[in-house]
Amino acid sequence: MHVTGLQIPLAITKSLQILESKVSEARYKLAEGAIERLFSSTLTRAADGSIFVITGDIPAMWLRDSTWQVRPLLAAANDLEVAEIIADVLKRQIEYVLLDPYANAFNPEADGNCWHKDFPDQSPWVFERKFELDSLAAVLDLSLRLYFESGYRAHFSKRYSEAVKVILDLLEREQEHDPGTYRFVRENVREFDYLSHDGFGSPVARTGMVWSGFRPSDDACKFGYLIPANAHMAKVLEQLAELPNEVFSDQASKDRALKISGEIKTGIEKFGLVEFEGKQIFAYECDGLGNYLLQDDANIPSLLSLPYLGVCSELDPIYLNTREFILSSSNPYFYSGEVLTGLGSQHTPENQVWPLGIAMQGITSTSEREIEECLKLLELSHAGTNQMHESVGMDNPRIFTREWFSWADMTFYHLLLKSVNLI
Repeated sequence: MHVTGLQIPLAITKSLQILESKVSEARYKLAEGAIERLFSSTLTRAADGSIFVITGDIPAMWLRDSTWQVRPLLAAANDLEVAEIIADVLKRQIEYVLLDPYANAFNPEADGNCWHKDFPDQSPWVFERKFELDSLAAVLDLSLRLYFESGYRAHFSKRYSEAVKVILDLLEREQEHDPGTYRFVRENVREFDYLSHDGFGSPVARTGMVWSGFRPSDDACKFGYLIPANAHMAKVLEQLAELPNEVFSDQASKDRALKISGEIKTGIEKFGLVEFEGKQIFAYECDGLGNYLLQDDANIPSLLSLPYLGVCSELDPIYLNTREFILSSSNPYFYSGEVLTGLGSQHTPENQVWPLGIAMQGITSTSEREIEECLKLLELSHAGTNQMHESVGMDNPRIFTREWFSWADMTFYHLLLKSVNLI
């Protein structure tokens, strides 16, 4: 039995009341709508007590999306009810990792529903089985933030320890990436919906980084080492290794995590930092063979989001150099139109800006003026629908993809909280 819709916790209601007193009516309505949709339509309580999270107008749960959808709730996680909701989302994520750590999206039941059945033995629980390194980093991130920001620790269970071992096994396997481990072929679709080189992806050399088949946009990596996902994974593994023994006592896993983290960081320093117009910046992808990709994408983890992920400071010199590149015409997915300016993605049509990217630009900014500009753009982006879309026409916001995208809703909410110092 599944029950759709949860009661909004009192602590969240109180934070909305505080927000209402600090922002315009229009911005408050967007925030209130985002929270109401999250609790009434996005979260579903399962029979085992865990919480299933749809990403919006697609009835599946992405490990990545669900993490970032509930992250703004951590601002109120000192409240036990809120902390337990986040822990119950994590409980569901952990079971999915144990079911298939290569999958990115899952069903609420073993009903066989899927975007596309790409593997003969694909589990009926799996909605899509694109291996995205960031999915696993997101699950670890949520578990760690819940503890660090609230002190809550009940989620560090036996099943959690088992999932950590499964994740570490996969990371070690994909550091060595044997092309035969994972092959993704899909017929008659866009070229970035399957892996190149007969489904195995382009060749890579060992770097210490972890290979990923796909990006957080669900698009195929051009080169196998996705820098923002690797940087995020290195950070969460380091944090996992530093957990007190009374919280997480598996010393063998902590030692493995620290080793992998160090190897990833070394790989990024050696292969992921490149020169652009006389400045050192992060590449988006590389292969350890001398090839790399200079771009950024609105989906998180992105290079733009590195401070949000805890990888570096907003004032880190290499990050600032990279940010300057990202938010310029040098980045092929930066669009500047008559109405909207910001990051887009290969995943959606050209000249479409993602509200998610605009919100992340504001969240990672130290400038009050830039934060305000991003909020104004987000107000223009929804074209009167009062909810955030996936991508929006840079000249005409009435042209958009996805009627309702909860991840973008909640990232706007995060930015609004930041703008008035509530997060």
